[in-house]
Amino acid sequence: MSMTELQIESAAKAFRASTIDMRLEVVVIPVSDVDRAKRFYSDLGWRLDIDFIDGDDYRVIQFTPPGSGCSVIFGRNVTSALPGSVQGLHLIVSDIEAARADLIRRGIAISEPFHDTGGIFHHADGKRIVPGPNPQRKSYASFASFSDPDGNGWVLQEVTARLTGHLEPGENRFTPEITELVLRALASKHR
Repeated sequence: MSMTELQIESAAKAFRASTIDMRLEVVVIPVSDVDRAKRFYSDLGWRLDIDFIDGDDYRVIQFTPPGSGCSVIFGRNVTSALPGSVQGLHLIVSDIEAARADLIRRGIAISEPFHDTGGIFHHADGKRIVPGPNPQRKSYASFASFSDPDGNGWVLQEVTARLTGHLEPGENRFTPEITELVLRALASKHR
């Protein structure tokens, strides 16, 4: 095989390796009281998958949110992270107000819906966050947040249309800022 053929074959292998599916399966949540956390996640209406105990010093509990391919695990001796240190976990919902109402009905304290005037994502400093869902209910633009009893932070994000990296002319389901970013990325890809 010539050097050029080896280079082409190597590049092809690298390309194939970079396109291997990778699915987020589990997120580990650090908690201080395993039974309290189990009650909380059960109250969310999530499916209990596992409650495994091995002696007094090891326990693994796994819950899966409805419709999710990713689960959360917590327990005793499953992480060295500090309880409450996980922040910004996003749960995607199709209707922010209906999802919020369901959590309130379940006894979960949750923020009012909010959106960010930046139009891309919510700012952690809160400076561009305003009350209420996005006025045009653009996809990816409305949020609400809640925490588990240890302070691990969850964010509901309303997604009504998936952003695929390709936009049709006249697309209006996303904020102008998101649309501009995608169009700019597409233009730079074709340069």
